[in-house]
Amino acid sequence: MWNSFLGKRIKGCGYAIKGAWTLIKTEPSIQVQTVIAILVTIAGFYFEITSNEWMFQIFAIGLVMSIEGINSAIEEIADFVHPDFHNKIGVIKDIAAGAVFFAAIVAIVIACIIYIPKF
Repeated sequence: MWNSFLGKRIKGCGYAIKGAWTLIKTEPSIQVQTVIAILVTIAGFYFEITSNEWMFQIFAIGLVMSIEGINSAIEEIADFVHPDFHNKIGVIKDIAAGAVFFAAIVAIVIACIIYIPKF
């Protein structure tokens, strides 16, 4: 069964859940993002945001956490390939962190659009 198309997809989901759990357990940046995601979700229920606002909020949460996970993976690979300081590895890590920064700015703008009018 596990070698069938469906079985392979189920195994793949298991690996993805394992990876997400590893991120939440071990990466401080993901832990912070998880807390923020929980807080804005509570705010969404409190302020009774619309369906469209929920869609944008969920998209923003997913975007930031996904890019943060990719950034963590890039950092792990870079450290594995070259554990000592190297300028090029530093540039690679900075670029990956910059991608997280862009995603976070988008999420902040979405949060402001949704929540500033509520105050």
